[in-house]
This record gives sequence, structure tokens and C-alpha cells, in this order.
Amino acid sequence: MKFPIHEYWIGREQFGRDLVSGVTVGIVALPLAIGFGITSGMSAQAGIATAILAGLIAAVFGGSRFQVSGPTGAMTVVLIPVIAKNGIEAIPALGLMAGLIVIAMSVLRLGGIINRIPWAVVEGFTLGIAVVIALQQLPMALGVVKGEGDCTLQVAINTVKGAIDSGVHSSTIGILLLTLLIKFNIVKIIERLKFKPYIPASFSALAITTVIVALLNLDVAKIGDIPRNVFIWKGVGLHFSSSLITPAILIALLAAIESLLAARVADGMTHSKEKFHPNKELFGQGLATMVASIFGGQPATGAIARTSVNIRSGGKTKSAAIVHAIFLLIVVLLLSPVFALIPLPAIAGVLIGTSVRILNPHNIREQLRSTWQEVSTYVVTAVVTITVDLIWAIFVGIALHFILKFFREIRLKGARL
Repeated sequence: MKFPIHEYWIGREQFGRDLVSGVTVGIVALPLAIGFGITSGMSAQAGIATAILAGLIAAVFGGSRFQVSGPTGAMTVVLIPVIAKNGIEAIPALGLMAGLIVIAMSVLRLGGIINRIPWAVVEGFTLGIAVVIALQQLPMALGVVKGEGDCTLQVAINTVKGAIDSGVHSSTIGILLLTLLIKFNIVKIIERLKFKPYIPASFSALAITTVIVALLNLDVAKIGDIPRNVFIWKGVGLHFSSSLITPAILIALLAAIESLLAARVADGMTHSKEKFHPNKELFGQGLATMVASIFGGQPATGAIARTSVNIRSGGKTKSAAIVHAIFLLIVVLLLSPVFALIPLPAIAGVLIGTSVRILNPHNIREQLRSTWQEVSTYVVTAVVTITVDLIWAIFVGIALHFILKFFREIRLKGARL
């Protein structure tokens, strides 16, 4: 495998921008890693370990100069039922199996095929994921026990019913609303104050709410202790089971699809002449998932949100993603007691805010203005993502796209006769 120097270094001036971009992405990634780690059913520690290990390994061995990897909302959606059924102890074996499958896809050069998924399916899938991420935060947002159910929508409905029956603490709702208020308005406030240094909204929201909860001694659930030794070797006594084969395949498919889509979006944002290498990206993501999973983390993918922040912050080489991982490691080693004080409703608010950002109104309008075949594919993919699961949504979306395309071509041929 080649490691071209221009993927890491294109001059001292650009390296300075990559350094700033890496730190910026690290600040954004920290609350997301903590949130997705907790939401998945594992821990904040697992989310941070994944962000550091997967972020570093996927950057070095992957095929995109802009991609930033780690725990994501889409992967969390898949992991929740898997962990509920098999337990956290199944994750190392599951991650190892899924990582090997993704690497096998790379060896078989399947990256180009996966990279051709219809855009209506991609957009519908993204819309559905945004809604699912928001629904998953309801237990933390309301400070109640998660409801029962076979799908995210059903769990969310039962969670709300439980909250109505048991009641919700006003301080919990207050911190949630304050987090959302800060996240969506802090940038405007900073601009009006003409404060030049860029401070990510998510980081600002968590910092302010944490200070308020501590000063007022509010009765709000917090993250709790985060051990400094975030990397815990889980490779001894791996629990391989035939029951893990299906979830391993699902995780591998999701890791491959989401990572390639994120890299594809990144190339579109930068208008780069040098496109990413899909099969090399698959290799890097597979290796990242394997290492992260056996060292206390969880399966990872390329993260569209963090990758977007990297590009907007001026990152143009892999050095930015590497700096982001190193920054996270330094923060955990030095500041873990501080992050233990972060209130869970604030984490929920940050993730709900992230899902709202993903629900890009411009993209939704563009999709709804397309042909009825594209609109149908878009809407059905989103609905299946929310009501069933992610992998079924992709398969149903692709199948519907080609069925409608087939009938459209038949109708056009008939019209010519």
C-alpha cells in the first residue's frame, strides 16, 4: 500500500491550516463521540476510544484526504438492538468479523459498485438517519427509562408514554432547551461580538450548560467517571457465534456504504480534481473497525458531519484527521474529570441539534422537486429507515429505484412507437 506524501503534506502554510482544522474537528467530535458511545448502549469511554483509534487508522490507511472517521449516528442505530440482544461483550468479535468483511470488499474491489448507489436513496437514507438520531435521544432528553419496542419509532413512542406517566424533571427539560438554544444561536452571538476565534456550537453548548449545572447544583444526570485508560484490550476470549454473522454483515455493509457516501460528499464539497479511492477507503475503514472494537471501542464509519467541519475549517490533507485523533487523546488524558460533569440532557441536545443540521431544508426541497420516481424512492427510503432499519431501507430504496426506472423506460419506448 502506497502513502503519497501529498496526502499528508502540501506545504508549511497548509499544514498550519490542517493543524487548526484538526483541533476544531476534535472539539466538535468529542461531544458526538461521548453521545454516540452512550446512546449505543456502551459508554462514553467506548465512544472516545473509537473516535481516537478509528480516526487515526482510517486517516492513515484510508483513501480520502478529507474524511474524518469515528462513531456515528447511523452505526449507533444498528448497534443498539445488537447490544441489547447479545450484550456488550459481543462487540469485539462482532467488530473483528465486520472489519474483515469490509477488508474483503476492498480486496474484491467492490468499492466502485457501492459508490454507485442512486442519489435519491442516499438522500432518503440520510433524512431517515437524522430522524432516528433525534428519536434515540428521548430517554436522555427527558431523563426517563428507554421504552420497549422492535424499532426506533416504537421505542420513542413508548419512551414518551413512560415520561408522561412518570413525569419529567423541569431541570432536565431546562438544560435540554438551553443546549438547543445555545447550539443554534451561539455562532450569531459570536459574530455580533466580533469574536474572531472559531468556537464550535456543540462545544459551547456543553461548556455553558455544564458550568450552570455545577454552579446551581441542579439534579440532572451526568456522564460520570471516564477512565483515562480509554483503550482496553478485549482480544482475549473473543465470543464468536453463528448468531453474530448476520449483524456482522449488516454492520460491514453500513460501514462500507456510509464511509463511501461521506467521502463522495467530501469530494463534491471541495470540487477536488483528485477523487478518493473507494477500495483503499474500504480497507482503512475495515482495519479501523477491527482495531477500535478490540481495544474497547465499537465499529466505526466515515462521519459526514465531522468531515464537513474539516473541509469548512480549511483541512486539505490527512494530517487534519490525524491531528484530530491526537487532540482527543490529549484531552482525555488531561481533562477526563471535567468531562465527567457534562449533563446527559446537554448531550441529548447536541445530538438532536446535529440531526436537525443533517435535515438540510435545501436538499429536501431539491429532492421533492425531482421526478416522481426520484421522489418516491427518496420518501420510501426515509420511511423504511425510520420504521424498519437502515439496511432494509437501502435495499428497498435501490430495488424501488430500478423498478421505477424500468417501467419508465418501457413507457417511454411505448410512447415512441
